[in-house]
Amino acid sequence: MVTVEGRAVVLALNSGSSSLKYGLYAVDPEPVLLVGGTIETLDDDSDDHARFLDTIETALKGWPTPTVIGHRIVHGGPHRHAHCRIDDAVMADMEAACAFAPLHGPASLALIRAAGARYPGVPQVACFDTAFHAGMPDVAKTLPIPRAYQAAGVRRYGFHGLSCESIVRQLGGDMPARLVIAHLGNGASVTAVRDGRSIDTSMGLTPSGGVMMATRTGDIDPGVLLYLLRETELDAKALATLVDHAAGMTGISGLSGDMRVLRAAATEDADLAIRMFERSVCKQVAAMIASLGGADMLVLTGGIGENDRLTGRAVRDGLAWMSGLEIRILPSQEDAQIALHAGVLA
Repeated sequence: MVTVEGRAVVLALNSGSSSLKYGLYAVDPEPVLLVGGTIETLDDDSDDHARFLDTIETALKGWPTPTVIGHRIVHGGPHRHAHCRIDDAVMADMEAACAFAPLHGPASLALIRAAGARYPGVPQVACFDTAFHAGMPDVAKTLPIPRAYQAAGVRRYGFHGLSCESIVRQLGGDMPARLVIAHLGNGASVTAVRDGRSIDTSMGLTPSGGVMMATRTGDIDPGVLLYLLRETELDAKALATLVDHAAGMTGISGLSGDMRVLRAAATEDADLAIRMFERSVCKQVAAMIASLGGADMLVLTGGIGENDRLTGRAVRDGLAWMSGLEIRILPSQEDAQIALHAGVLA
């Protein structure tokens, strides 16, 4: 058993769009996983986060009580550009940022409150997925709408930042000057990294843009959305549900957004959904290569990127024109990144 004496003991909570991952880490200075697991939440309509913590606490039985709790927060909003300890002001900013990430924000806030009630007095740290992209140049972060809207925080933020951080950390001295990271899972994004820093990324104001995803449209002609508002009975709420929950591979296949289910189904619509996803990934990777002025390495990560060999093969084939591009598969270690930051900020 790993000894924890003298180390920060971090409970890392990674609340995503389809699951809640947790891990108890001893950190000094590198994170060492003591115990962890995943709670599937995609089909769970409950907002009882105390129940999720019951499951986690059972798994942690016999291990030391956390000295700090770290949370993955998808959207930091316009006022939070770096990971930080959570206080009332941070909570208020995260509440406001829910307007940008309604799929993720409210659940994360509920989890923070539940964890505070379960572990009173234990400091909590917010680790923002947007932080990795905070230094993007203006040509990447500015959206092509009237500049007046920027004052309200309407710009490109970028997401999956903790995943990107973990790839940069794993590569270490092997990290090339021009790197593209494709995080492919239920949510998917592609990021251009120059000398370890994000310079462009496929997701924008919200986690709905960029690559076509399991249930999200990804990039789409805005005229389609205007048409649906104007010519159908969809209102803003219904349109939001379509964009985030009923589109992507789910909408095309009429079956599921889970790549494993689509592979097994082998129907014409499932095949089309897969091919559209693969094409979308290749197009976004090519866009990031253009932003970098060429690329030395592409890393595939995330649930699909790490585990679906056929997607990996399709991406390799789709980028065969890019000579000299090294393609690697590395695990997304978001939880370890959360533990690292929380250990420092506790």
